[in-house]
Formats: sequence, structure tokens, C-alpha cells
Amino acid sequence: MLDKLTQKFSDAFRFIAGKSVITEKNIDDTVEAIKMALLEADVNLRVVRRFVNSTIEEAKGERVLRSVDPGQQFVKIVHDKLVSFLGGNGEGLKLKGPDTLSTVLMLGLQGSGKTTSSAKLALRLKKEGRKPLLAACDLVRPAAVEQLTVLGSQINVPVYREEGAKDPVAVYKGALALARKNLYDTLIIDTTGRLQIDEPMMEELKRLKDAAKPDELLLVADSMTGQSAVDIAKTFDEKIGITGVVLTKFDSDTRGGAALSLKTVTGKALKFVGTGEKSEDFEPFHPDRIAGRILGMGDVVSLVEKAQEVIDQEDALKLQKKIEKETLTLDDWLEQIRAVKKMGSIQKMLEMIPGMAGQIDEDTINKEDLKHQEAILSSMTRKERANYLIIGPSRRSRIARGSGTSVAEVGRLIKKFEKMRTMMKKMSKMGAKNPAAMQQMMGGMYPR
Repeated sequence: MLDKLTQKFSDAFRFIAGKSVITEKNIDDTVEAIKMALLEADVNLRVVRRFVNSTIEEAKGERVLRSVDPGQQFVKIVHDKLVSFLGGNGEGLKLKGPDTLSTVLMLGLQGSGKTTSSAKLALRLKKEGRKPLLAACDLVRPAAVEQLTVLGSQINVPVYREEGAKDPVAVYKGALALARKNLYDTLIIDTTGRLQIDEPMMEELKRLKDAAKPDELLLVADSMTGQSAVDIAKTFDEKIGITGVVLTKFDSDTRGGAALSLKTVTGKALKFVGTGEKSEDFEPFHPDRIAGRILGMGDVVSLVEKAQEVIDQEDALKLQKKIEKETLTLDDWLEQIRAVKKMGSIQKMLEMIPGMAGQIDEDTINKEDLKHQEAILSSMTRKERANYLIIGPSRRSRIARGSGTSVAEVGRLIKKFEKMRTMMKKMSKMGAKNPAAMQQMMGGMYPR
């Protein structure tokens, strides 16, 4: 996610890194490198000029040149500028209270991920305690209604559809009646799309907008299309009026041109990003967190939030006590492997750890390793996972056959577990007495 941009910014900061004094030339060289990084990231030219000019103006002031740590002061200025250009404090959905029905109109071209994003948004709102209903009003694209129905069943959110319907406004009215009757508090309308913007599509969307008077009009755009996504957002806003943008395929976007240009060019906030193919891969857009990722500062808050979704706090405390007493079992390890898998890609998690962005290649992460470990652990009996010391040669042979691995792999897993258990105990004790030393130890766990 934004890997190229992160690397380019890291390269740019080398002009000022570690210097106790920096000159205006140092700043000019760094800003020039940043400008090239933004242009290569397909950021809008007007946005790049504004970013560069405002950064230079602030960076050449006495506050930076005469500060105790001018390099860090400069990085802070760049960070704050990025946050501002990405959307400032960010904006969430502006929905009514749970006792009043809110309506969200999802707009976008075919292929942008509009139908999938409608379902993802419904799942997120459901997790937040709302009661959403999906309305299948895309009557043009073949199988759009069926696709939304399937997605709705997967996330257990009802979908209103009308067989053979021709008028999306009539479908909306049917969905509205159902929503009111069954006390749904959020109606999400999947609308028609085309391969490109045309008048018939715009007329249909205007009719739907006039009928629904939605609280939110969200444009769904493909982040991989860069400035095309920004241009589409601008056109939709001029013709229909949008309240925000959803960028899909954000996890595959190594450049970030659309995200960095949207707010400045359109004046509309980027509200959500699609970060994968699963229904859960849909996140609110936080400008400060994304700026931190771009500058290699990580995004610990998002990492903690992801962990909280899959790890119960009480279970985490129990695990901590087991680590301290060195009573961690293979059962506990199996649970942690499954929790990590629920959190998503290991690569994505590493990107959220300060200093880790771009340090570990996707190719260096053995994706099959976790699968093999889970298979081996699942092939053990509960008694064996509770006390690994009883796993002798005959048991290792049986576990290897059951997991489709080798006896050597089973042995390596047990040795790795013993080593990990000892290390985690040391880290636990060290964290209480010396947090800095523990951080250094954790840093050594990652290959460079």
C-alpha cells in the first residue's frame, strides 16, 4: 500500500537526516526530491505545486533552520502538509440516529467495485450496531442484482430486489417501504453504472437522488486509475453532487495519486478505502494515519483496532499471564495463528509498524509457513498441544502424516515453539523494567 511513495519519501529525507544544522540548500534538495516523488505518484500537478510551495515557505522559517533538531522539525512539517492535503481530520458518514432511517446512494462507473463496496459498507455499519438494508437498483449491468443478493447473504444483510424491474426509482420506493415496515435504520442503494459517463446514466441518478434525498452520496472509484479517478469524482460532483468518495483496490495502490489529489481537486472527503477482496476489507480513511504510513512512521492505532476485532481483551490478559509464567502451550499458539490470519495479510500488518514499511519484501514472507504450522498443530491431539514434551518419535510420525508434512518439519516447529516461549517471557519481563531494551529486542526479530 503506497510502497513506492513511502520509499521515495525515505530517499528524499536522506538530504537532511541526522544533520544538526540544515541549510536552505538542504531544504531545496529535499523538496525537489519530494516534488519528483509526488509527480511519479501521479498526483495532480496543481496539488504538487501547492504542496511544494507551502512546504518551502514554512520550512525556510527560523523555527526549522534554528531548531534543536531541524531534520525532525522538517519531517513534521511534511507530515502536517500531507495530512492537510489528504483531508485534514477526516470525515465519517453523516447518518441520522438509529431511530430515523438514513439513506446512502452508491455511485460509480462499471468495474469500480460499487456493488462490492455497497455490501462492505453494509457489513461495517452492521458491526457498528446499525441495521442496514441493501437495495438492488442497478438494473442495467447483467447479474448486478444477483451479485448484490449473493454478497448480502454472505454477510447476513437482507437485499431488496424486484424481479423484472425496469425503473430503479420504483425499486427504491419498494425498499423504502420495507425499511420503514421492518425498522431498518440505514438503506444502502446500489445504483446503475456505465463503462463511461453518459447522459442517460446521469439522468437516472438524478431521478434517484431527487426521490431518495440521500444523507450520503458516495462515489466509488478505482484508486489504481490515479488521476482518472479524480476526474470522475469531479464530474460526478458537478453533475450530481457527491458528499464523499470510496477508493477501491487501495491495498494494491503503490503510488497514491488519487488519494493525495482528491480533497484538493474536488473539495470532497475520501471517506472509505477498500483494502482487499474480503467483505471485512473496508476501512474508514484516516488522513493522519495514512500520512504516517507514507512517511514510514507506521499506523499503530489501526493495527491495534484490527487486533481488537479478533482478540478478546480477557483472552489477551490470560495469554500475558501464561507468557510470564512460561506456561504457554501449543494450543495457545494455534489460537494466535488463527487470530493473525483473521487480521489479514502479514505484509499489511508490518506496514503499520513504525520503520517496517518497505523493509520486508512480500517475497521474503513465507506465506505457506503459517498454513504448515496450523496443519501440524491441528494434527496433534489436545493432550499433545497441552504438553509438547510427550511428543516422541512415533507421535511425530503420526502428526507428520496427518498434516501432510515431514517429521523434520514437526521437529522444527516444536523447537521454534520452545525458543519463542523463552523469548516471549524475556520480552515480557524486559518490557516491565526497560521498555527501550524490549523495543530493541523486538527490532532484532525482523530481517533487514
